[in-house]
Amino acid sequence: MDKGSVHIYYGDGKGKTTAAIGLGIRAASQGKSVIIIQFLKEKNMDEISFIKRLEPEIKLFRFEKTSGAFESLSNHEKKEEIQNLKNGFNFAKKVLITEECDVLILDEVLGLIEYGIISMEDIKNLIDIKDDNAELFLTGIYNCQELWDVVDGVTEMVRKK
Repeated sequence: MDKGSVHIYYGDGKGKTTAAIGLGIRAASQGKSVIIIQFLKEKNMDEISFIKRLEPEIKLFRFEKTSGAFESLSNHEKKEEIQNLKNGFNFAKKVLITEECDVLILDEVLGLIEYGIISMEDIKNLIDIKDDNAELFLTGIYNCQELWDVVDGVTEMVRKK
């Protein structure tokens, strides 16, 4: 991991979350504080409970209330969840402004752009407020090529079979 860098993990292949969390575990093993905020993820209680066992070095936050996938929700449920997701994104901004952690992982945050919940400009503003020493990892299916000039690394996860 480079000091103070921003990385995107995107693509239709598996491993985006795993790569980001793995880097978070490595950072925590070096004494760094790590916060993970998950967006648009179905609740996998086994995965969540495992990550929760890594506290206080790694803290996991989810702002969604429903357990199902966002795209399968009713319009009423989506409206409510959109506000929860925006709250999660605002929490991420607060974490960066107050320098609450050394590593911030925003898991599936790029999907918020696809759904029109936040804009590309919102992500650019988030990157701008990041402290020079903080690591920021953004994951999602969407490639967000518009961000490539303002980030330090982009990794595409591709399903081959």
